[in-house]
Amino acid sequence: MDIDAVQRVLNRSRASVYRYANTDPNRLNMEYDPKRLNPELRQNRDEPLKFDPNEVARFARDVLGIKQVLIEKREPTENTTHAILKEILVELQQIRQLLEDQRS
Repeated sequence: MDIDAVQRVLNRSRASVYRYANTDPNRLNMEYDPKRLNPELRQNRDEPLKFDPNEVARFARDVLGIKQVLIEKREPTENTTHAILKEILVELQQIRQLLEDQRS
């Protein structure tokens, strides 16, 4: 989940979500802190903060005291890029099948 999704689930401001997050400008990945919102591990500082839905629910329940936490996971809507990539995949599978048929 990105910052915006966490903000919607917790019904808090973007600044509040950043305050809750277990981050440090001098360290890339912090050790787990049960009193903070722990982001997923990152490979470099340029990667945006992402949060596991279970971690967001745990933080909301245990730290903020929110009784009912509803996290909806939505599938991304199909756009032109997805459609083109699917067509490319089908073509590549056909090419592979032709090459395998020629070998045998």
